[in-house]
Amino acid sequence: MQRLIDWLKAHGAGYMFVAGIGTFLAILAPYNTGGLGWPWVWIYWVSLMILGGASGNAAAWLLGRLAPGLTPLAAYTAIAFMVAVPVSAAVIALQAAVGFTPPFVQWPVIYGFVLVISGGVTALTYLLDRPDDANTAPGAGRALTDKLPVRLRTADILALQSEDHYLRVHTARGDALILMRLSDAMAAVENLEGAQTHRSWWVARTAIENAEKSGGRAELTLTGGITAPVSRSFYPLLREKGWI
Repeated sequence: MQRLIDWLKAHGAGYMFVAGIGTFLAILAPYNTGGLGWPWVWIYWVSLMILGGASGNAAAWLLGRLAPGLTPLAAYTAIAFMVAVPVSAAVIALQAAVGFTPPFVQWPVIYGFVLVISGGVTALTYLLDRPDDANTAPGAGRALTDKLPVRLRTADILALQSEDHYLRVHTARGDALILMRLSDAMAAVENLEGAQTHRSWWVARTAIENAEKSGGRAELTLTGGITAPVSRSFYPLLREKGWI
């Protein structure tokens, strides 16, 4: 249940956003979809938009693994083209389900129609995610953010957790596992207010929701239900800072 709650916190707003766009498209009823009538035209567009949102998350994850060095603009452009593939397949499947299977020569045309919508939604998402350099406080360095999936690069960093040779980066939009040392990652977040709490953990001050000490051990509860341990060696400094 907690995993479901964390997932909804990380992704719920995004899916509500694409469902809203789907509702807007249902009202406009482009590409002669108005003939479906209500509520079918609404179900049609909202379903396709949610599929597109899920495909976008999957594409962002894939690009984060295969091409972590892409600039945000290049990554979002690639995502638009990638998302149009499964959504086009869904459109073709839906048309086949109602008794009309488009001939193969029409598939590129369908892909082009879908790409127009996919590109528009992705461009809007890019503009919303892009930080305003004039008004944004200093954040994490690109040595860290460039290794993250695109959807997490502008998210607030909550904590860094070392896992063997890898690093789990906890953000307000979810987490990602990257190949990076904790010491290098902490150097990349030096502009953020935070501190190391354990040999395997760094925590952002703004992410702390609660602090508890029991049986000689302390723990910090962070946004999203994340629990970060506090070792004895770091406890005095955190106590001095007023974190505990």
